[in-house]
Formats: sequence, C-alpha cells, structure tokens
Amino acid sequence: MSITTIDPNTALIVVDLQGAAPHMPTVHPFDGVLAKAAELADAFRAKKLPVVLVNVAGGAPGRTEQGFGASAAALPDGWTDLLPELNQQPGDKTVTKYTWGAFHNTDLAEHLKDLGVTQVVVCGIATAIGVESTARQAYEHGFHVTLPLDAMTDLDAAAHENSATLVFPRLGETRRWESSSPALVSARRSSWRRRGTRTDQLVSRKKRLISPMIVG
Repeated sequence: MSITTIDPNTALIVVDLQGAAPHMPTVHPFDGVLAKAAELADAFRAKKLPVVLVNVAGGAPGRTEQGFGASAAALPDGWTDLLPELNQQPGDKTVTKYTWGAFHNTDLAEHLKDLGVTQVVVCGIATAIGVESTARQAYEHGFHVTLPLDAMTDLDAAAHENSATLVFPRLGETRRWESSSPALVSARRSSWRRRGTRTDQLVSRKKRLISPMIVG
C-alpha cells in the first residue's frame, strides 16, 4: 500500500535512539539510521510539527526466556540519554517508557490528541520491538501510522523483515523517507518513495494468507 497522504497535524515519534543504541549489533548501519531519524526530526521542527523523543529506562516485570527487566538504577551511566545527533529542542516532547511501546503508562496519547494530531510517523530501534509496539499502540489509539523503513533497524534481519512486510502494512503505510529537503514534510503526497519491488511483491503474494490475528 502506498502513502496516500501526510495529514496537516502529523507527529514524529523517534523510539529508543539513546546511549546504548550505537553499541548494538544492528542489521543496518546504525549511523545511517540515526542520520535519517535526525533529518526527519529537523524537518518536522522546521514545519512546526510535533517531535516526540522516546527512551527506555527499564523493562516490564514479567518472566520471559530472553527478557530485559533491569531498573534504571542498574543501567550503565548514559545508557538512557538521548543521542546528541537528535538535536533535542525545548519544544520536543520526551517520553520515558518502561515497556516496549511508548504509549503504555505514559501521557503520549493524551499529549498528541491535545495537539490535534491525527497521524504519527514512527522510527527508531528496534523495528520488531520498540518501533512495532509503539506503532501497534498508535494504531489502537486511532492514529494513522506511517513507518519510514530507512529510519529504523533491528538486531535480527528476519525480525525486521517480518515487521516491515507482514505486520506494518496492517498497521499503516510503509515507505522510505526522501532525504533531499526538509520541505518534504509539507509536500505530503510527494514526499514518500516506493520501497523496493522485492518487498512490495512479497506483501502482494502473502497478503491473502496473513491471518487477521497477526496484529492481535
């Protein structure tokens, strides 16, 4: 599915680009993902559109086989600090989360609705964890969701591809964000480029086979 429009009141949500992220073995070059996210943030700010910078400072308490339940006090110094490349501004909204998604037990949904936001662009790390969980929650809160695939990455290639090709098209719209100018934010209909044909064809072949429960 192609991008149909960028709403006048669209917010950018940047997930977990923080002190720990550059040290993670991501499947895409991290510097490129960070640069794209920073470019998006600058573009949104230039058009007076909301920017939300999210960090994670712990994990849900439930037992898991590969869980992460550290408290903020147990984390290394600087682990939760937002990366300076994001150029955090006074007008940015910051959200600290303790679960995968940025909406759970935070004021993010209320904040966005108070601003009249109807659409969110979600990027960051990791594709199948923080980004996907935040996108799912945004969708459930009634926001249109857009996912720029060149501004996110994961620690696992298969997990990234599963989210990009099977889950995200059921939550919103996916494409790559053009990098030529901050004016792309105001272009709305012309600022998105089709993703490579391999993924488009894969989605086309599989879309009739995907259970509606995949997003459940």
